[in-house]
Amino acid sequence: MSEIGRSPVRKEYPRFHDLSPSQRLLCTFVLLTLGLGYLFAMILIWETHVGLDGKPGLSPKDIMIAYRGDISTRLELALKGPMADKIDESSRARIFHWIEEGGQEAAYQSAIKPILEERCVFCHNESNPHIPNLTTFDGVKKTAVKSTGVSIGTLVRVSHIHLFGLTFIFGLTGAIFSLTYVKIWIKRVLITTPFIAIYLDIGSWWITKVSEPFAYVVIIGGALMGVSFAAQFFISLRHMWFYRVKDDRASEYY
Repeated sequence: MSEIGRSPVRKEYPRFHDLSPSQRLLCTFVLLTLGLGYLFAMILIWETHVGLDGKPGLSPKDIMIAYRGDISTRLELALKGPMADKIDESSRARIFHWIEEGGQEAAYQSAIKPILEERCVFCHNESNPHIPNLTTFDGVKKTAVKSTGVSIGTLVRVSHIHLFGLTFIFGLTGAIFSLTYVKIWIKRVLITTPFIAIYLDIGSWWITKVSEPFAYVVIIGGALMGVSFAAQFFISLRHMWFYRVKDDRASEYY
């Protein structure tokens, strides 16, 4: 009989019921560890971006300031945002006034240096090259100039780290999620969405430096990424251990 006109044979791919208990345990702990890492990544974003506009909560203005810069200095942004709870309000007001008056060394020695020595230099010293050194006037002065946001060099470094790291993360979660029993169109959407979100998120970091509205795209990209991760995480765990597919519906999932 001629092969023309015959319906193609549907190939069945592996699903969770094809895995051994050891393989399912491996998938489970990979997901749990990635989930914990994702949670800490969200906390880090909150700690480094929230309040940069001087207001509580994370807003598009915070994102814009982080990447594009602001009329405020780096020191002001830190004291309005992630470091706001490290120095009392009156001391912060004195520092802001000193910056507005031009950041003169004489005023620094008499009014600002004692505050920084008491509150800041325990962490902000020469022992950590990745944060500003606030033990000297020159070091403090560098932070008291207008903020220009993230530098191009830093964007290049952070972008390539995130592109490599997120590819591994969603490659692993996507491979595990592909073993679930959800319908094929849902599976394709949830596997593809985080990668589109990565392009939106990281690409908008760069564009935000020249176009403020793209701060909203950064938030949209991050939200899509988080929703996709959560969906893959919880659906995979449920289908791995608690879901039993009926034989008469099995063809829906291939």
